[in-house]
Amino acid sequence: MSKSTLADQTLLLDHGSGGQASNRLIGSLFFKYFDNPILNAMNDAARLEISGPLSMSTDSYTVDPIFFPGGDIGTLAVHGTVNDVAMMGARPKYLSCGFILEEGLPMETLERIVASMADAAAEAGVTIVTGDTKVVPRGAVDKVFINTTGIGEIFANPAPTGSSARPGDAVLVSGTMGDHGLTVLSGREGLNFATDIKSDSAPLNHMVDALISKIGDIHVLRDPTRGGLATTLNEIAGQSGVCINLREADVPVRESVRNGCSFLGLDPLYLANEGKLICILPQEKAQAALELMRSMPYGADATQVGTVRSGEQGPGKAGQVVLETPLGGHRLLSMLEGEQLPRIC
Repeated sequence: MSKSTLADQTLLLDHGSGGQASNRLIGSLFFKYFDNPILNAMNDAARLEISGPLSMSTDSYTVDPIFFPGGDIGTLAVHGTVNDVAMMGARPKYLSCGFILEEGLPMETLERIVASMADAAAEAGVTIVTGDTKVVPRGAVDKVFINTTGIGEIFANPAPTGSSARPGDAVLVSGTMGDHGLTVLSGREGLNFATDIKSDSAPLNHMVDALISKIGDIHVLRDPTRGGLATTLNEIAGQSGVCINLREADVPVRESVRNGCSFLGLDPLYLANEGKLICILPQEKAQAALELMRSMPYGADATQVGTVRSGEQGPGKAGQVVLETPLGGHRLLSMLEGEQLPRIC
């Protein structure tokens, strides 16, 4: 089946039947882009060469729209899982991917998604070793949903965890906040801010590797996805039993995102990011970590945005996040109560 032939077809229920139509789809599309010896063995499960403590994560992606400035559901599925695995101080190695596809989906659309997944996996240095495809009747799913599971080898010792923030630590972010969330919302609602707003979806595993290998003593690594920076910092504060002081004026936000949020009544501190990380480490190592992140492709806007306190003195207490406003006031920054923007990833 040639690429031109694929472009003229749509998915049929037969393509998920496990029969000849399924085999043609797998052979002409998935093997074409995900080609590697483990996958090509066509066994019921992948045989992996991996040792030591492992980091494993799984996530399902239902983003609407499936294509948006800066990425698509395919790149998001790779980046999101790669980043989650890496945040445990691991080197991601293998991915699985499961597709739930709507009958009638243009084959050209599916091929575009699969091709972008292959490019994203190659950039991250991970191998897609096993997968599954299901085709469901029209209306049973919205175009395409993707599940990815990732496995990596933990090389940090000790591994960074959400419960490891310590008083006196610095809180760093690798770049601007809210880019992905506002981009997806704009695409979904057909909003045009006449700006360069685009998703920040990107693999962060190489940055994580460099931080751990060259800086060391990394206490916490997290990627602030759904719920954004504010919700993620609340999770860390609760897990570690500390108070986190966040300086609003130091949080990097693109002017286009700030203006869009102002127009829509949104807070960029709660918007999803898909290519940014939070790094918490001793204050004396903060500057070196910032310089390292700024030298890498996805860390040019890395900034220290806050500090960690015990919560015994000053505003706030253990388990809380305190926002210092540009005027010098303080207020509690609570965790997001519900889903601010559904189907953001």
